[in-house]
Amino acid sequence: MKEEDGDGVDSSEEEDHPHVPYSPTRYPEDTMLEKSREFYTLMNQRRTVRFISPESVPREVIDNVIRAAGTAPSGAHTEPWTFVVVSDPMIKHQIRQIVEKEEEVNYRQRMGDKWINDLAKFRTNWIKEYLDVAPYLILIFKQTHGILPNNKKRIHYYNEISVSIACGILLAALQLHIGPDLLLSFLSLMSHR
Repeated sequence: MKEEDGDGVDSSEEEDHPHVPYSPTRYPEDTMLEKSREFYTLMNQRRTVRFISPESVPREVIDNVIRAAGTAPSGAHTEPWTFVVVSDPMIKHQIRQIVEKEEEVNYRQRMGDKWINDLAKFRTNWIKEYLDVAPYLILIFKQTHGILPNNKKRIHYYNEISVSIACGILLAALQLHIGPDLLLSFLSLMSHR
């Protein structure tokens, strides 16, 4: 195998994954239509909100929706994500301060006038009070590579799109299992290396 920057890995050095047979359930057309309509109706209730309920949900629910997100496809099955759940009020507040500082830079320097004008109708700004209110913050980190047991790098192919898909599954799972009126806040930290 060609090594990139001297840290490529021969696939023979990686652990062997046994084949898992795939046998999907095939639904009749009328069931497919009904299920697709129900799913659309549920997902169409999803909204991006900045007012989060402080009401808690069982931690196991959070763990299960994260497990669901972890089923997302990824390049060469590298699963280039790390999910971190934060419930400690002090840590949530520290995260809020970091996010607000970065968002203020976005609003004042990085976003153009058109973007700021397009956001005006939503009355948004860099103040993120909901990060203190949400019972849980789910932080999602992108991994550009992993480390194998022999300390060599394992490249994570298509890491950004893979993490984006995992985020989409997470949002759908939250909508399905927590409901549209009780939302959590999650932060996708796509620039993490």
